[in-house]
Amino acid sequence: LPKTHRSNTAGRWMLSLPLKAVHDVVKGGIKVKKSIELVAEISEIYVRNYQNMLADPNYTPDELTAISAGYAKLLSESADVLQDLKNVVNVTGMSLTDAERLAVINNAYKSLLNYRNLVNYYTRKNISVSYLRAKKKNDTDRVLALYGSADERYW
Repeated sequence: LPKTHRSNTAGRWMLSLPLKAVHDVVKGGIKVKKSIELVAEISEIYVRNYQNMLADPNYTPDELTAISAGYAKLLSESADVLQDLKNVVNVTGMSLTDAERLAVINNAYKSLLNYRNLVNYYTRKNISVSYLRAKKKNDTDRVLALYGSADERYW
């Protein structure tokens, strides 16, 4: 029997389904990789900047403790998101469809992106406190040298 236009269209549609599914899975895998990279970036921002803050004379020990607690909270919450992501990616007792898994992966990525931005914001605000204190003492050069040159500065 000759194929009709309708059967050709249906056949092409059926052939495109596996490719779309593979594309979505690959996209999900990329989001997982980017999510892990975001957690590493969050940790690196904390480590690098908190070490500088420890060497900054414009903070008191109590302030450094409070700053550390703030970073710890942000790191803990981003680690929780990563744990949720791990539970979805690894085969567990959770029965999720691929679409549900991809939605969870996407939400986790968005949350981690938000936490990375929060850590950057938190860091900039803490550095600005030091900068304002140094400005009162006419000692801004030390703060600028500690947290990076004009080209390296991100705050």
